[in-house]
Amino acid sequence: MEDEIREFVVGALAAMNYDVSEVAGDTDLGPAGLDLESLAVAELAVQVEDKFGVKFTDEDTEALALMTLDEFAAEVAKRCALASGGASA
Repeated sequence: MEDEIREFVVGALAAMNYDVSEVAGDTDLGPAGLDLESLAVAELAVQVEDKFGVKFTDEDTEALALMTLDEFAAEVAKRCALASGGASA
C-alpha cells in the first residue's frame, strides 16, 4: 500500500511541476527537501484524499510539510487502514 501511495505522490508532484528526479523515501516534503509551499501541500493532500479516501484537517496539512515521503506514505496508509475498519495496510 505504501509503495502505491509513494508512486501516486511522486506522480502528483511531477504533474505539479516539481523536480522529482532525485526524490527518495527520505526526501523531506518541506523546506529541507522538495520545499513544497503550503498551497502545494494542500493541493497534494486534496489529491491524496480523492485517490485514497482519507481526510486531512488544516492542522494535518501543516504537519505533512514536515514529513518525509516515507512518513507521508505511512500516514496515508494508516488512515486508509482506519477508514477501512482497521484492517492492516
